[in-house]
Amino acid sequence: MTEPLYDEDPEPSERFPAGLLYVPFRPGPSGRTTLRLFRTPLGRRTAVGFTSRRRLVTTLGAEQAWLRLAAPALRALTAPLGVITLTVDPQFTAPAAAPERAAPAAPDRAAPVAPDRAASAAQDRAASAAPASASALRVG
Repeated sequence: MTEPLYDEDPEPSERFPAGLLYVPFRPGPSGRTTLRLFRTPLGRRTAVGFTSRRRLVTTLGAEQAWLRLAAPALRALTAPLGVITLTVDPQFTAPAAAPERAAPAAPDRAAPVAPDRAASAAQDRAASAAPASASALRVG
């Protein structure tokens, strides 16, 4: 009886063989194409590919541009960037974090404030001190 060779087996999380993938991209500078890279929930950069156009549209939207690449070609393109993970058919993405809104200017403490305006100013300060929600996954 022969022992199985484990060094050639695919990772359990990878769909092997994936074949041609639908890979999201965005226009880059000077009209060049730039692959979109994403981050895992733990913050690690990953390349992403989808096994069908429908899955890409369901996850990233109909406006997302895509191209077809084989998994080895996608890995070869992202390896020089230090991206060694390939995620096939992710089912959840979160939008990129929006820039923080500017905090309202602090009221001048020397100027007297009417009582009804003082309550409103206190509410504004409390609202600006509340923590903003953040997503676990990031695009980019």
